[in-house]
Amino acid sequence: MRILLSGGGTAGHINPALAIARVVLAHEPDSQILFVGTRNGMERRLVPREGFDIEYIEVMGLRRKLTLENVKVAVNYFTSIRDAGRIIDRFRPDAVVGTGGYVCAPVIKAALKRNIPTLIHEQNVFPGLAIKMLAKKASVTAISFDETRSMMKAGNMVLTGNPLRPDLFESVDKEALRRELELDSRPVVLAFGGSLGAERLNDALVEMIKNGVKNFNLVAATGEKHYKEVTDALLYANVTPNVKLLPYIYNMKEMFAAADLVVCRAGAITVSELCALGKASVLIPSPYVAHNHQEYNARYLEKNGAARVLLESELNGESLRRTIEECAANSAGLEEMRRRAKSIGIADGGEKIYAQLKKLTDKAR
Repeated sequence: MRILLSGGGTAGHINPALAIARVVLAHEPDSQILFVGTRNGMERRLVPREGFDIEYIEVMGLRRKLTLENVKVAVNYFTSIRDAGRIIDRFRPDAVVGTGGYVCAPVIKAALKRNIPTLIHEQNVFPGLAIKMLAKKASVTAISFDETRSMMKAGNMVLTGNPLRPDLFESVDKEALRRELELDSRPVVLAFGGSLGAERLNDALVEMIKNGVKNFNLVAATGEKHYKEVTDALLYANVTPNVKLLPYIYNMKEMFAAADLVVCRAGAITVSELCALGKASVLIPSPYVAHNHQEYNARYLEKNGAARVLLESELNGESLRRTIEECAANSAGLEEMRRRAKSIGIADGGEKIYAQLKKLTDKAR
């Protein structure tokens, strides 16, 4: 199988494309994989690091306001379709995959002009501009959450879920990890703000810890660049043994397993992992992402009874403590949140996407 993938700008678009490539290779090790991105996006660093080849086109994102700059964007867009077409003609893919970000639009358009099967994948509940624009003509539009069906029109929409790391589902000795962390029998709350940490969440955690964490165990990752700042802020506080502060979580699989409740952001992959694993959560969506994607993701889980949502504008030490305790103190409620999360979770998203690609390529032969 020869697969060309395009998705870029942020890790949220690139990592799913990398995950799809790995699933294809797991099934068909002799497959040929090529990525197309821009030199300005994170794909320039992330894709080669994973051992995949990448070629580049020059493409610009549409400005949200009416501006003369959009004339340049439009001209550049048609040039990028031509350049993407040249890469496609050289590589001769069996199918072309787009995972969002403005770079995938000209690549998918060039593939459509050549009648090459296309699959586009939306990671979030609320679809991005590129995916919405391409969905009507793509061979398959793969979505990760059922609610996305009502938010765009597509010729062939399939619920696949997000491609997740298989190791997340390996069995873990939850009690052994609790002993290793010296946690007692109280519920375990895992809090983190993403790989870099989240300053507002850290501030709320510091305030909450200073006032005393009594009814639950807390394991909190601050992000490496914030760790000293947080520990310095707690230097003269009475931090009890049931509070564990970490700069970064390297063993997320084990931490997820040990947690009774997870407090975190609401990125697409994170919420997909929570649901697939059946984890109850308090979600604090980042207000700094395009189209407010994270709040849509968080509200979808909340609407399905799988999570509580706490907006950053409402976040402080007291609101965080109160929300955690309302969830953690109710064992029956926690179990119901877990059940509801599991009911909307999809653990085999990568396999489902591969199955769609297999259908497309078999049909084209």
